[in-house]
Amino acid sequence: MKKILAALCLVCLIALPAFAGGSSETTVLTLSEVHAEGYPTTLADYRFAELVNERTEGRIQIDVYSGGTLYGEETGSIEALQIGDLAFARVSASPVASYVPALNIIQLPYLYRDADHMWQVLNGPIGQDMLAEIQESGSGLVGLCYYDAGARNFYTTKPVSKVEDMNGLKIRLQNNAMMVEMVQLLGGNGVTGIGPNEVYSAISQGTIDGAENNWPTYESMGDYEAAPYFTLDGHTRVPEILLASEAVLETLDPADIEIIKECAKETQAYEIEQWNLREETSREKVVAAGVTVIELPAEEIARFQERMAPIYEEYGAGYEDLIQEIINTGL
Repeated sequence: MKKILAALCLVCLIALPAFAGGSSETTVLTLSEVHAEGYPTTLADYRFAELVNERTEGRIQIDVYSGGTLYGEETGSIEALQIGDLAFARVSASPVASYVPALNIIQLPYLYRDADHMWQVLNGPIGQDMLAEIQESGSGLVGLCYYDAGARNFYTTKPVSKVEDMNGLKIRLQNNAMMVEMVQLLGGNGVTGIGPNEVYSAISQGTIDGAENNWPTYESMGDYEAAPYFTLDGHTRVPEILLASEAVLETLDPADIEIIKECAKETQAYEIEQWNLREETSREKVVAAGVTVIELPAEEIARFQERMAPIYEEYGAGYEDLIQEIINTGL
């Protein structure tokens, strides 16, 4: 049934009666989102659709399909964008790095001082050049803007207030070689193969000692009940990217393409605002439930960062100047 629904929804261009005062027809485009209704990126998707419809005077309508209705995995939506079966998708920067390797650099652990530092990088020449490179890569993708996904932090069954506290801890991770190496360098053991819906039970049963993620996931999945210590180390900040299909955009009027790009840029601030609100709500809920939030001093964060030298040498090879430029941004 899901495949049938997807097939029916993947028709990106449909002529509809015009809105009053609009043009002779409306072009309907589809946007795929794996996050649920009410999630910050989903709210931004709807804001994007609203702005585009308003500023094109009804010439373009964007239908948002959230919760993985069309594609349960972001890689699937990327493939659909490439062949023009889908117009837009909100995805993590991680899979897009396959086409623009420099995007791997902005995901290095302990790279940013804080959120403001990351946004100075992403909205400055470095981040905007990477966004432009997505289309220049010949991937068939067009990078419209970045969205926030917050910082990922460790949450565990015992306090982690210094790097030595990581020794021997079994930490659930996404299937990412760099992240596994990161935990190993901190003295722990990275565990993959555990789905997000299985983290709570894995911690409760002692299979793992904790995991890592952002505030909303920690709260919404209920993991805080099993791992009541949340350490604000902010080891990675992986942004989201709103992508467009180059093949679909080429069917549109150039003026409308510019409107689409402008509207996408405008939704970034809205998404960041929604993300910050969601983070605060999640934090308040888990703290009220008795979670201990551990804020590491700058000197301790520096000790975590020092352990990452082998990762920077391996994954940053050939990008040393870029890494230094990122580190120096805003100083």
